[in-house]
Amino acid sequence: MTMRLRDFGSYTVGGRLHQVTEGAPRRLAVTREVSLTFDPRGHFAVEHAYVQYFVPEPRNDGPPVVLVHGGGLSGSMWERTPDNRPGWLHGLLAAGHEVHVLDNVERGRAGFAPGLWQGEPILRSLEDAWTLFRFGVAEGFEGRRPFDDQRFPVDHLEGFARVFVPRWLSTTALQVAALTALLQRLGGAVVICHSQGAEVTFGAMVQGAPVRGLIAVEPSASPERPELLQGCPTVLVQGDYLECNALWRGQRDRWAALEDALHAQGSPVHTVSRETGLAAGHSHLPMLDRGSDACLDMCLAALGRLQA
Repeated sequence: MTMRLRDFGSYTVGGRLHQVTEGAPRRLAVTREVSLTFDPRGHFAVEHAYVQYFVPEPRNDGPPVVLVHGGGLSGSMWERTPDNRPGWLHGLLAAGHEVHVLDNVERGRAGFAPGLWQGEPILRSLEDAWTLFRFGVAEGFEGRRPFDDQRFPVDHLEGFARVFVPRWLSTTALQVAALTALLQRLGGAVVICHSQGAEVTFGAMVQGAPVRGLIAVEPSASPERPELLQGCPTVLVQGDYLECNALWRGQRDRWAALEDALHAQGSPVHTVSRETGLAAGHSHLPMLDRGSDACLDMCLAALGRLQA
């Protein structure tokens, strides 16, 4: 996929200065040849998010698109698939969209501050990913036997695991604040969010963040009130194998309830799923599955119809 860029770069949003007053200086060998005095006290920039942006040439006249990653992942999930196919970032740029890719607080290139947040960070295992992301049943992990017709490239599972990042479970409010700051900086955007990223996005909408359209891919949370999405064109995306356990059956029911609530209040909404034409076999990560480009095309087409 070939494209031209008018501009690209990065910036940070949100965060604060944190002062540390405890501790004592100590001498540290920072390389084999250099030792320096390190003082743990001082002022530190913390709790900001990192954003990388891309402006294609030509750029369409629509609002920017903001990509919000899911839990235990970073913005790299939108770049390429585990088997090295172009990701949704490439597809959006090819369609002329300006794109801003978020690494939210304590994820990826935003960095983290040890000891600052409540609780310990967790890192997802391959076994957990196998079942949680609906690649297959637990008994199929050892032999990498996925569900029938599974579209996730399970032969690249270990490569996928290399993009997992530690996450804290106590930083959602900070992530909401950072996303809110990003959307306010842009003056509004279409948001494409995945899984835990939906909770952050709905939280930003509570704070009045200007969301011009929403593509929520397998959201792991619902908005506090459906009225938050009043008038916001919304596309919900769901994959397959939702009967595999009670967690996903419950999520399926919540997504259906959200769609019904939005229809009832007259908000423009559409669900992209196998029932509405999406190819069978998608996992919790349709942006990484085989056929991800077709899924993105369906999402953008549905959003365009809702915006018309």
